[in-house]
Amino acid sequence: MKLTFKKTVLYLHLWLGLGSGVIVCFLGITGCILAFETEIRSVTEPEQYIDTQNKPYLPPSVLAEAANRSLDGLKVLGMSYPGSGKSSIAYYYDSLTYKLVALNPYTAEVLKVKNMNRDFFRIIVDGHFYLWLPPEIGQPIVASATLIFVVLMISGLILWWPKNKAARKQRFSIRWNAKWRRVNYDLHNVFGFYMTWIAIFIALTGLVFGFQWFANSVYWVSSGGESMPEHVHPVSDTTASALKGNVADILWSEYMRKKKPEESLDVNFAALNTDPVEISINHRPGTYYNADYYHFDQYTGQELPATGVYAGKFKDASVAAKISRMNYDMHVGAVLGLPGKILAFLASLIAASLPVTGFYIWWGKRKKKVNIPVGKKAFDELAV
Repeated sequence: MKLTFKKTVLYLHLWLGLGSGVIVCFLGITGCILAFETEIRSVTEPEQYIDTQNKPYLPPSVLAEAANRSLDGLKVLGMSYPGSGKSSIAYYYDSLTYKLVALNPYTAEVLKVKNMNRDFFRIIVDGHFYLWLPPEIGQPIVASATLIFVVLMISGLILWWPKNKAARKQRFSIRWNAKWRRVNYDLHNVFGFYMTWIAIFIALTGLVFGFQWFANSVYWVSSGGESMPEHVHPVSDTTASALKGNVADILWSEYMRKKKPEESLDVNFAALNTDPVEISINHRPGTYYNADYYHFDQYTGQELPATGVYAGKFKDASVAAKISRMNYDMHVGAVLGLPGKILAFLASLIAASLPVTGFYIWWGKRKKKVNIPVGKKAFDELAV
């Protein structure tokens, strides 16, 4: 039997799909859920919202002190002020524990203490990125399956491409009134074509999380040949004369006056005596990329330079740094707002269905015990 190029691609598509199908299906389903995480949380977590009052917010040190009393001896690492009408969030995390405390920023009343290790979306994220395995085991498995999925999408486009004009029209539509096997084939073939143009961006941004070599390569290409800079926090001067008052509160007050009401502001406290105080302002809450990061000496309040992708203002970042910052928001479609999330949801849903429809195509041909046809009528023959 002569092994043509298209037949080689078909066998590659078949066996890679069979080998990675279960994981691809799982990633598609969990991706659907994560696409609307912010919207679902806004409905299911009423503690996020407070009544606006005609008085100033309490400073982070006061809110942190109230939150500490609810954390069983743990000390808050930072405070978030999400914007007008939103509760403030104190957070603590280490390698084992991740807790959030929602507070009324006007009164320091604790609204809810949440163990994020038991949070539904946190659990879904751990499954999506690590399959609930240790990261050093789960991450390479997920990344490898994602890389295979990229190959499947490219090989699928090669197989989809018609050789003659007569076949082109059918490649764009589903024959709903045909037999189930034909409909199943069209679902795989047609939906796969439409999904690919969106899902390939989702998969490539997923590879940035999964493989450091891929993340470095994206930065190298987008920067014109530069290496990704290491993120290094500046160091506070322990010998300097300290300012009177709480430096974190002073900085918070200054930057609260600068930000817009709908923008969010985070204060990361200095955990060690050499750590800086970090202030970040998110100009587009609900996303992560459009944020500015500032570092200050915890004793003097003097601004300190930092290095890395997440240093300084977003508008001043290089193209490569902006792409790196936008990676997660591109992955879930949030960079385009609600329309982008809908597209990401649909692409993930179709991606989850492709291993199922593809398996039924293969199983049907296997039961008939015939060779997989290749040529002008290959796809029509596979479906009947």
